[in-house]
Amino acid sequence: MVAVDMSGWLETYRGTVSRWEVDHNDHLTVAYYFARIADAGLGVLEASGLGAEYAARGRRACVTADCYVRYSRELRVGDILHIESGVIDVEAADLVLGHKVFNSETGEVCTTVEQRVGHVELAGRAAVPLTGAQRRAAEARRVPWDGPPRERRPRPRALDGFLDSARDTVKPWELDVLGQSALPFYIHRFSAANGHAIAAFGMTPAYMRAERRGFSTFEFQLALGAPLAPGDPVRVRSAVLHVGRSSMRLLHVMTNERGGERVATLEQLGVHLDMDARRPTPLPDALREKAGAILVPVGD
Repeated sequence: MVAVDMSGWLETYRGTVSRWEVDHNDHLTVAYYFARIADAGLGVLEASGLGAEYAARGRRACVTADCYVRYSRELRVGDILHIESGVIDVEAADLVLGHKVFNSETGEVCTTVEQRVGHVELAGRAAVPLTGAQRRAAEARRVPWDGPPRERRPRPRALDGFLDSARDTVKPWELDVLGQSALPFYIHRFSAANGHAIAAFGMTPAYMRAERRGFSTFEFQLALGAPLAPGDPVRVRSAVLHVGRSSMRLLHVMTNERGGERVATLEQLGVHLDMDARRPTPLPDALREKAGAILVPVGD
């Protein structure tokens, strides 16, 4: 069940941050944001008649194709949070869902998410236009959206210069209620990849522990392709695309090594974090120089 307020927003999640969900930066790790985003998305779809029962009955479903996420405030151990969600765009075969993650104690928005879902046949993933009734049901859930605009940045044309950053195998328990790859497990792999990518220019675990520094993400642009199945061998390759005074931009590319198919990409922006002040702090010159030496050029 979801709660509805007078403005049309649905409350799609309410909970707390557990200690085991917190990363080395002492805040909620991004994969567990995505576990909650997945719940929120299902809540909106359920309210629109496109939930799990619809998928089981018709073998069609709305599956995540893209997420644009902006993290603006931290959530830490013990913090209480909730998510309010709605529909922000209705297209021929896609819906764009909007989610706001709130710190329930302060009422502040911590994160905004634009989640594009495509209406597809579960077998084969062919796009299926939404019916008129389905579009009307989605329009009834439309809410005003004031999230930050998305910036489309140039990316490398090929994988030349990318580093091997993660490799493992999909486990049976990684599937969601639709029997497909669940969002958090993509992000767990990308988080592991990020650790290897930043270590390549000196932001190693030993450096971060000794200097009380971290890497704090403030933006994700995630795109998903073909789903992964249990037993699929997965590889992630990563590149550093830009280094500023304290900020960094990386691109991670995930492939299914069984056929070499690209299954997901993540553009990640983050900052060099002072763990005590909880603020960005400049990268040391030595690290910036090392990062500059491995930058991968982007296209026009």
